[in-house]
Amino acid sequence: MASAPSGARADAVAGAFELVAVAKGNALLIYLDQVATNTPIENASITVETPSGSQAARAEGDLYRLEAPFLATPGRYDLIFTVAAGDAVEVMPLMLEIPKAVAGASLASDRRAWLSMLELPGMLLLGIGLGFALAMFRRSRAAMPLCLLVFSTALWPMPVNAHEGHDHGDDKKQAIAASGELAQKLSDGTLFIPKPVQRIFGLRTTLTVSGAFNRSVELPGRVIPDPNASGFVQASVGGRLSPPQGGFPRLGTPVKKGDVLAHVAPPIQAIDVSDMRQRQGELDQQISIVDGRIARYQRLAPSGAVPRQLLDEALIELQGLKDRRASLDISRREAESLAAPVDGVIADGTPVAGQITQPNAVVFHIVDPARLWVEASSFSAINPATATATTADGKTMKLAFRGSGFADRNQTIPVHFAIEGDPTGLRAGQFVSVLVSTEGKREGIAVPRASVVRNANGQDFVFEHIAPERFIARPVRTEALDGERTLIVAGVQQGQRIVTQGAELLDHVR
Repeated sequence: MASAPSGARADAVAGAFELVAVAKGNALLIYLDQVATNTPIENASITVETPSGSQAARAEGDLYRLEAPFLATPGRYDLIFTVAAGDAVEVMPLMLEIPKAVAGASLASDRRAWLSMLELPGMLLLGIGLGFALAMFRRSRAAMPLCLLVFSTALWPMPVNAHEGHDHGDDKKQAIAASGELAQKLSDGTLFIPKPVQRIFGLRTTLTVSGAFNRSVELPGRVIPDPNASGFVQASVGGRLSPPQGGFPRLGTPVKKGDVLAHVAPPIQAIDVSDMRQRQGELDQQISIVDGRIARYQRLAPSGAVPRQLLDEALIELQGLKDRRASLDISRREAESLAAPVDGVIADGTPVAGQITQPNAVVFHIVDPARLWVEASSFSAINPATATATTADGKTMKLAFRGSGFADRNQTIPVHFAIEGDPTGLRAGQFVSVLVSTEGKREGIAVPRASVVRNANGQDFVFEHIAPERFIARPVRTEALDGERTLIVAGVQQGQRIVTQGAELLDHVR
């Protein structure tokens, strides 16, 4: 039994449903989508009134299959689809035409075969005619009319037919008919995207709605640590670094406030060592003198020859001298401990044992990764209503305004924002784009940023879904709105279906 040619298709739109039926062999493939979003509808009930009676389509993933043996016969078929999904029920009439492709192709093939068979005899006849004409001309000039007659007969034109696909008749259609299941750009500039290809591209749409939105300003910015949740670890004096017990903390290591991260042993010069030894000698001498005085007072105090007060003062003086002597020894041996000023992680710092650090040099930079800010640069004073930041990979974050500077910094005003939500994946110093909404209003249509595509000449455009399997590019003029949306101010009207997902793939269809 013959089967229907692949590619015969028809579509219908009713209510919230969009239906495309494609004949494939002796089966009818049915694609059911939502009109507004182009999302495939699954688990729907589809009943079709066919020449063979009422039949129910069988669900196969995101499409439905209907066994239709009548498609083997060319002709026009009026089908009535009853679609029920949830609480919505629609009746969708549809006319499917199966062309007589097999008979037409056979006739054209037979004709081309006969013409090819006649080409060789025609060439032989032409050669014989030329030879006969030359022979007659040599014998008698009076035979010239007969020669011309034979020659014209040999050159009598054969029927000429245009090659397949090059028929120049007046009834030839100008548009190229879409066939098969391949995405292609038609001669009228529209894109034919079959439903199976739409499934692969993951195309989604939205109905445009016009509204009033706050004007937005795009500012360059970068991620900075929260000043109240970050800190530097610095040495107050120059010295040689040494690791604490367990070694230096690595980058990214969590630390607590007060944890010892390194030690700094200040170097002692030769002249300093000489001064310290001289000072130690003086202290030792004073301690010996006070010790002798105390021994004498202790013998005389019981008899009353020396007041008890002198003995107590000598004891206090001796203790002070010993403390000064002990601290002088400690200053030669004890190193300065560098402790973490805040809780966080080690964001920067590569200390090496034995390294000489200078006073006020940053040994470690500690940052709390859960508390980050964004510093933006503005050329004018702003009072933002809302703000968002977008990274280079498209991640969007909400920002809370914290304040702006009063003094210019490189001819710009620094503006600080706190990142709200989870800042996972961000790092200090990372560049971002900050979109600040001001109090001014602007009329337009808000669409996702992925809807707008820019071509080679810099023109922005979007794709409109004009039919179940047809799309067209619409040039637009846009303005920045926020981190997730773009405002279309010209080129698109309210109520049009605009592609929100997969626009970049449509831009590559040729």
